[in-house]
Amino acid sequence: MMETERLVLPPPDPLNLPLRALEVGCTGRWELLNEPGAPESTLPHGLPPCAPDLQQEAEQLFLSSPAWLPLHGVEYSARKWQRKRDPWSLLAALGAPVPSDLQAQRHPTTGQILGYKEVLLENTNLSATTSLSLRRPPGPASQSLWGNPTQYPFWPGGMDEPTITDLSTREEAEEEIDFEKDLLTVPPGFKKGVDFGPKDHQAPGPGLLSLSCLLEPLDLSGGDEDESEAAGGPGADPASASPHSTPLVRASSLEDLVLKEASTITSPLEPPKPPPQEQWAVPVDVTSPVGDFYRLIPQPAFQWAFEPDVFQKQAILHLEQHDSVFVAAHTSAGKTVVAEYAIALAQKHMTRTIYTSPIKALSNQKFRDFRNTFGDVGLLTGDVQLHPEASCLIMTTEILRSMLYSGSDVIRDLEWVIFDEVHYINDAERGVVWEEVLIMLPDHVSIILLSATVPNALEFADWIGRLKRRQIYVISTVARPVPLEHYLFTGNSPKTQGELFLLLDSRGAFHTKGYYAAVEAKKERMSKHAQTFGAKQPTHQGGPAQDRGVYLSLLASLRARAQLPVVVFTFSRGRCDEQASGLTSLDLTTSSEKSEIHLFLQRCLARLRGSDRQLPQVQHMSELLRRGLGVHHSGILPILKEIVEMLFSRGLVKVLFATETFAMGVNMPARTVVFDSMRKHDGSAFRDLLPGEYVQMAGRAGRRGLDPTGTVILLCKGRVPEMADLHRMMMGKPSQLQSQFRLTYTMILNLLRVDALRVEDMMKRSFSEFPSRKDSKAHEQALAELTKRLGALEEPDVTGQLADLPEYYSWGEELTETRNMIQRRIMESVNGLKSLSTGRVVVVKNEEHHNALGVILQVSSNSTSRVFTTLVLCDKPVVSESPRDKGPATPDVPYPDDLVGFKLFLPEGPCEHTVVKLQPGDVAAISTKVLRVSGEKISEDFSRRQQPKFRKDPPIAAVTTAVQELLRLAQAHPSGPPTLDPVNDLQLKDVSVVEGGLRARRLEELIRGAQCVHSPRFPAQYLKLRERMRIQKEMERLRFLLSDQSLLLLPEYHQRVEVLRTLGYVDEAGTVKLAGRVACAMSSHELLLTELMFDNALSTLRPEEIAALLSGLVCQSPGDPGDQLPSTLKQGVERVRAVAKRIGEVQVACGLNQTVEEFVGELNFGLVEVVYEWARGMPFSELAGLSGTPEGLVVRCIQRLAEMCRSLRGAARLVGEPVLGAKMETAATLLRRDIVFAASLYTQ
Repeated sequence: MMETERLVLPPPDPLNLPLRALEVGCTGRWELLNEPGAPESTLPHGLPPCAPDLQQEAEQLFLSSPAWLPLHGVEYSARKWQRKRDPWSLLAALGAPVPSDLQAQRHPTTGQILGYKEVLLENTNLSATTSLSLRRPPGPASQSLWGNPTQYPFWPGGMDEPTITDLSTREEAEEEIDFEKDLLTVPPGFKKGVDFGPKDHQAPGPGLLSLSCLLEPLDLSGGDEDESEAAGGPGADPASASPHSTPLVRASSLEDLVLKEASTITSPLEPPKPPPQEQWAVPVDVTSPVGDFYRLIPQPAFQWAFEPDVFQKQAILHLEQHDSVFVAAHTSAGKTVVAEYAIALAQKHMTRTIYTSPIKALSNQKFRDFRNTFGDVGLLTGDVQLHPEASCLIMTTEILRSMLYSGSDVIRDLEWVIFDEVHYINDAERGVVWEEVLIMLPDHVSIILLSATVPNALEFADWIGRLKRRQIYVISTVARPVPLEHYLFTGNSPKTQGELFLLLDSRGAFHTKGYYAAVEAKKERMSKHAQTFGAKQPTHQGGPAQDRGVYLSLLASLRARAQLPVVVFTFSRGRCDEQASGLTSLDLTTSSEKSEIHLFLQRCLARLRGSDRQLPQVQHMSELLRRGLGVHHSGILPILKEIVEMLFSRGLVKVLFATETFAMGVNMPARTVVFDSMRKHDGSAFRDLLPGEYVQMAGRAGRRGLDPTGTVILLCKGRVPEMADLHRMMMGKPSQLQSQFRLTYTMILNLLRVDALRVEDMMKRSFSEFPSRKDSKAHEQALAELTKRLGALEEPDVTGQLADLPEYYSWGEELTETRNMIQRRIMESVNGLKSLSTGRVVVVKNEEHHNALGVILQVSSNSTSRVFTTLVLCDKPVVSESPRDKGPATPDVPYPDDLVGFKLFLPEGPCEHTVVKLQPGDVAAISTKVLRVSGEKISEDFSRRQQPKFRKDPPIAAVTTAVQELLRLAQAHPSGPPTLDPVNDLQLKDVSVVEGGLRARRLEELIRGAQCVHSPRFPAQYLKLRERMRIQKEMERLRFLLSDQSLLLLPEYHQRVEVLRTLGYVDEAGTVKLAGRVACAMSSHELLLTELMFDNALSTLRPEEIAALLSGLVCQSPGDPGDQLPSTLKQGVERVRAVAKRIGEVQVACGLNQTVEEFVGELNFGLVEVVYEWARGMPFSELAGLSGTPEGLVVRCIQRLAEMCRSLRGAARLVGEPVLGAKMETAATLLRRDIVFAASLYTQ
């Protein structure tokens, strides 16, 4: 509209337009305004002008609105510069390692350089990923401590290390040929061949002269002089030199020369001497004092404020000689002195020492002790890394195993590895770690083993010595620095509340008088109060009220006798808490001690956040500690356990209620030890304490230098235990060191990735295979002797009528084995043992009697099997001095009648008899005949006639009748009486018995139809064949014992490799693939974690959800995940179980014994919600309401979970998953906070 009006109106004059020019700002811009009265200029306001941001302008122009860009006009959009071609750069390569070096030749006196000589360098192309040699260059500095899963370990000590040339030239398809020993001498199709060995001339007959003997001393060979000189040159072995190089024998006549040569030829060869017995375990005498200790070691590496004991001095002497030692002594005997000297010696030598312990708490305590003593000490645990560059590193055994497999460069500088509490090798779950570490340690590392007293210390040391090919010096002492006295405490009645009944004194004498006095006191009290307590009941029937009364009276008595502090061992976490909480009226500390405890608690708890200090367990423990009471078990928070330990070591905790873990390595001695019970639950059932367990816990009684004796008290809340049980527990032998070696997927994969190491070699060197492998040297020598004997035997003639001689021999052997198998099954069956009653006629076959008839007189049983007292026919009275004359010898050459039947023994002269006790294996057959005999009369009569006074008396009528019946039966059935059929008569329906009977009848038919027995040469040829076959059978047995096929775990190894092959961790050739390398980085549940990673089951979850799901792999307390979980976690739990089920099904398909349910049952998702909320930031004080699991177990689960997250982070980086790696890093960070990861008090 306005536009129309402008068109209509006439244009105004330019001078009449209402426009004004206005200067805007100070940048020189002008605007035209048609407003009347506008100003001529404006003042500047706001920020000064600036150029636009080029980056934002470019993003706006090119990224936010790229529509204006031309689609085809690219001549101005991109520009390309032509690269200068350099074809020669394709031929450039890294320089090869220098193969040689120049070595200066100096004058031996003045040292002046006379010249230079080029010397070749070996092993110049080694690296951490191709070689196991210590000569390889070190890896990156960032990997020097932990190593890398892709690196090779160092070569284990005790194995013959192959050179790099051997490894590079040896191929799988290449056949190794020994051109001196393994040459074939018999062409195919020929019976005889060419013997390339030196000829041994046979001696001529008497009166004859051998032409070869006459000519041999003369130099008539006509050979080249060069050959003779080469054979007898200065570098040749005189034993292998040519006979022509020896000087000629001089004699006065030709006859003397021939006689002399003949005498040397006919002299018999001396038998080879057996190799000297190898003694790898050397026991050291610790009874006599070491008088010249300070003369031998004038400047010891470490000195103590006290005089070392004899066993400590002996150990120190061997450490100075760089020997390996095994020190077995009681608790608190001073084994740590040996470790301290080794650490000081390593610092003196500027080398390194690794101290391993079975539990993390012991590592922390040793770190504090050794740091105060030596200073230069580091600590490596799953979540703590302090001073890794120190000369002494303290760690758990699992970490040392990981360092060995990963090729850590710390191993290069290592001089000593100290294994503390090595009897922990008996642990079923973790014992295999000790064996792996001992096998994998390199040769330059010496070993120190510290253990409680064990009965087979020499055997264990012998295994390690044979393993490492070095002597192990065993230093064992049973002496206690503080002797122990063991008492029984029967109750809290007024009469016996202060009375302790001595059961075992400090000299080791068992007092039955004290035991019976305790029994009488308990009977009197039980009858008076009309109470009954069941003996050996797994649950205590007295209740908390009676417990409180017993402990109040006992502690009052001990306090009056000044026998505090006391450790009360209770085998239940709940009972520990109940007993400590029940003693509300007990206060054992003074006001000054209360003040000291309060200040110590405040200082230790100050590092916790406010809500953590108000935890119920913290408050309750603080109240107990102020009264001098303490509780120590796995359910207690770690920081509280350390507070209890430190206060106990200061003497401020007077009564400590603890579980068995307190006695494992923790050096916290007390004045008195009390056992709440002598029965414990071992995970499957209730049982009495083992002697080793009792000694380990009782050894905490008695403080060296403070107490003359230690007191051990066993509470008898119920009935007094049996004397035999007490005697066995207190005075029995401790448990032997037993192998817990088992195959794990981590071990298999770590060894498969190294070509030079085999899993079979690891199994051969395990402690479980030691009994069968320790005689391998003797087996090798015996095999060589048998091979020599077999070569000297004459081949039997099996031509013509003797063609079936080998088959006849094999038929006879198989028939004998089949009959023995059937007879064993009969003797193991119920019906077979029932048939062996009094009066039954049997065929007896053992070393004394061969197929002799006998009648059973009596049947009795011993601890292992039944014993049959039997009247047996014999040829003449048995003389004990010559057992070989008791019966006829076995026929040398068995004919068909001997093999098919029994060919009963018949006396040649007057029939005699004897009464013997037979084992089930001595009965060769059970006849159908039963005689009526009076067993007791016959046995008594025979025993009476064995006395010299009645030896000539005639036997009674019952004996004569039985002997005549047996003789008549033997004459009527010379080939054996009718026997009970195992299937029809004894009702044995076992498949092996039925098939064995059919096979035996078939073999009998074949033996009867043999033609070789009709040959007049049959006896001689049969003996030759039997001798040859027996030697071959023994050689096969020895070869089997020396081969890998005799390994007990070999079938399981093949099954586990098949599992790895099925899942794609290794290929058909055994090469480890990417999934296998990822599994090597896992410490536990390697297959499940790797499958979850490769299935992308974790990548889609948030970090807190991943941590919650992985808690099912590390949680030890079973439980249900609950219904309050988010749907994502529920689906995740089901997916983890599905993956575990798939792995379990693969294991079952490959033949492993573990069922799918057992494998899936190892997962416990009871703490999924707890971990999920903790990772989301919930305070620890609020977690207690989510689960009934003790706080200490929750903390342990989260700590292990953080370790697993870190291992998964490294695996994710290895496989190229940065997103998952970042999530695992975030999850570990979310978990590591507050009281769960509070720093240990021992490391501050």
